[in-house]
Amino acid sequence: MSTTAIIGAGVMGETLLSGLLRSGRPVAELLVGEKRVERARELEERYAVSVVSNVEAAQRSDVVALVVKPQDMGAVLEEIGPAVRPGQLVVSLAAGITTAFLESRLPEGVPVVRVMPNTPALVDEGMAAIAPGSHCDDEHLAVAEALLGSTGRVLRVPERQMDAVTAISGTGPAYVFFVVESMIEAGVHLGLPRATATELVVQTLVGSAKMLRETGTHPVVLREQVTSPGGTTAAALRELEVHKVRAAFLAAMEAARNRSAELAEGS
Repeated sequence: MSTTAIIGAGVMGETLLSGLLRSGRPVAELLVGEKRVERARELEERYAVSVVSNVEAAQRSDVVALVVKPQDMGAVLEEIGPAVRPGQLVVSLAAGITTAFLESRLPEGVPVVRVMPNTPALVDEGMAAIAPGSHCDDEHLAVAEALLGSTGRVLRVPERQMDAVTAISGTGPAYVFFVVESMIEAGVHLGLPRATATELVVQTLVGSAKMLRETGTHPVVLREQVTSPGGTTAAALRELEVHKVRAAFLAAMEAARNRSAELAEGS
């Protein structure tokens, strides 16, 4: 039996904890590191999980999941570093924190895995990309896959692709929500009640995503199936092209990629 410690009990930390429990992981195999007394009590009551100090969590676990803010990572590593031992696996879910940063602050030879999750993990539909550090092998990656697989899908990527992953899936939910928000506002502008516009847009999004996943059909083909010559969809798509929406998405994702790289360099 292995024990996993989740250090950091914010939204994503709790999401990982609840996902592991829903996937069948025994609560006896889980620990949470959390300093805030009220938050610790809340988690103990809600999940019956043991909440301890960060150092004790690191000492008692086989896998340490660091789910803290990037700006707090240095201090957390300094705190738990002496407690981490060879043979443990450290998994970081902090955006922009490189495996080199982690390895330089942990005992020599400790394997680390870098993860880029996203917020749909809250509903078990997350998309997490994982990248190995220099001491990490396939067995370690398999453990990380099982850990993140409790809240959605997992994909292995080289670390050099993590900035692009951040721009696509890490930041991606915000783009989708922005488009949904815009479509709802358009519906209201066109005379629909807001509740009606919201239901129409959200279900259209859910159904379209399900078509993409379950049919495996290229999005261009699916788009063409909706677009009749001279029809309403063709008229709408022409306006999107005129306003360079495709180019705007590319520019936005390049900006996100570049900012991710800057954060990683800053770490």
